Amino acid sequence: MRRKEFKVEQEEELAAFLNGMSFGFLGTSDEEGRPRVTPLNFVYMKGSFYFHGSHAGGKMETIRRNQQVCFTVADEYALIPSYFSDPELACPATAYFKSVTAYGQAEPVTDAAEKAAVLALFMQKLQPEGGHAPIDAGEPRYRSRLKGVAVVRIVPEELSAKFKFGQNLKEDERTGVVQGLMNRNGARDAETIAMMEKYCPYRS
Repeated sequence: MRRKEFKVEQEEELAAFLNGMSFGFLGTSDEEGRPRVTPLNFVYMKGSFYFHGSHAGGKMETIRRNQQVCFTVADEYALIPSYFSDPELACPATAYFKSVTAYGQAEPVTDAAEKAAVLALFMQKLQPEGGHAPIDAGEPRYRSRLKGVAVVRIVPEELSAKFKFGQNLKEDERTGVVQGLMNRNGARDAETIAMMEKYCPYRS
């Protein structure tokens, strides 16, 4: 069961998270019902997920047979040892993270202008320093390449998000986790504390 205190429904927060990520997992199933998970780069634009690749290959063949897919994006911030909040029991050990899962239809994009806009977003994520000619459907150098690349759109029919940062903790447990993160001072521990302050203020 998904705990309601971890759910996030604000579109602005979801979009900010998804626009900051570049990697997700595409879930499909073949004609025999066997599941397949494919890791791939993605962009999020106007409420839809996009990925690209070759027109051939197993991933595209599977989608052509069954367009119903799911797509998941997750970012782990910190591992939380049990002793941060309990000196003896192992039960509190966990991880703090953000995740989004969408269910919908995978649709091929055929419009050259939409393809160009999507691929331009990919370049902003994968090569933010620039160093390339802008991708434009009217640019002759890109015209054949836009035809040759497959771009797929996933319009979510259902979307759920879970941002877990100790929202279920009692005040003393939360204080212990914050202190533990401060003492450890790992690569993302300060960022994790900031997320805890944002999503789970002290409770009585």
